[in-house]
Amino acid sequence: MKTVIPEGYKSILSIYDTQKAISLLKRLFEDRLGALLNLYRVSAPLFVEESSGLNDNLNGVERPVDFDIKETGEIAEVVHSLAKWKRMALMRYGFPIHTGLYTDMNAIRRDEICDNIHSIYVDQWDWEKVITAEDRNEEYLKATVRSIYGAILRTAAAVREKYPALDTKLPDFISFVSTYELEEKYPYMTPKERENAAAKEYGAVFVMKIGGRLKNGEKHDGRAPDYDDWSLNGDIIVYNPVLDSAFEISSMGIRVDRESLVSQLKAENAEDRLKYEFHTLLMNGSLPLTIGGGIGQSRLCMYLLQKAHIGEVQVSIWPEREVKKCKAAGIALL
Repeated sequence: MKTVIPEGYKSILSIYDTQKAISLLKRLFEDRLGALLNLYRVSAPLFVEESSGLNDNLNGVERPVDFDIKETGEIAEVVHSLAKWKRMALMRYGFPIHTGLYTDMNAIRRDEICDNIHSIYVDQWDWEKVITAEDRNEEYLKATVRSIYGAILRTAAAVREKYPALDTKLPDFISFVSTYELEEKYPYMTPKERENAAAKEYGAVFVMKIGGRLKNGEKHDGRAPDYDDWSLNGDIIVYNPVLDSAFEISSMGIRVDRESLVSQLKAENAEDRLKYEFHTLLMNGSLPLTIGGGIGQSRLCMYLLQKAHIGEVQVSIWPEREVKKCKAAGIALL
């Protein structure tokens, strides 16, 4: 996506009020998320050992930031996400069924192309919850999505009450559509164009079943083969009127069991990953069955505070072109 500054855009809140609003928004949302999903806050790592296989491979091509540790001789990687670490933590900490954890996840994605909604710095609420084999179905997934969307709605209402100039409008209910249905409905569109069409039609939509190949042989979007079950995952997407486009707030899903792990690793020619501790524990049944995901902190702040650029709600490093373009438009990057 190329950076687009909406014509006539001006931030509704000052930088000072923006900082206060971010603090309020984050506190309200994580409290509601924890209460609705029965999650407890834990500490999380900034980096993991390369040899552990715990780092998120994202789409399989992004390079992690790594460094050597003098005392151990090991190579450590700054996390891309905590998708696998969280599942290991649930096992190690002994979380019972239908309870889970959430944490602040801070990542560096060095290969990200910066624009309105992308930064090399990623901050999100990462969460994971223990479930049963009977919960591994579409209805349980949808019920969880509705709970998260409910937390977003409540937070939006509270922020509007504190800052009446904000007028974020969300539908009362989130809709559901699969990538296969979008392909059938919009066969000549790209995946992003389909998401834009769905966001404008529904206002808020959970786009399901991401990672596998569509009828045309292409993927809607990439997903690592070893955390989400591609038949039981998706993205929470809303229509962003400031940018006039689809806006992803969360990626989540029911995680792989033994069968889906083997199938997806085979599909991606990535069966060599079975050598890692995480995958061994999953294959021998030691890891709990889980559902989990990530919810973008800066994304949610940007959306609810009606900002045009993610740099208005987070501190990062930006290319000179981005700095100049925003400065010319009167946008203050933090």
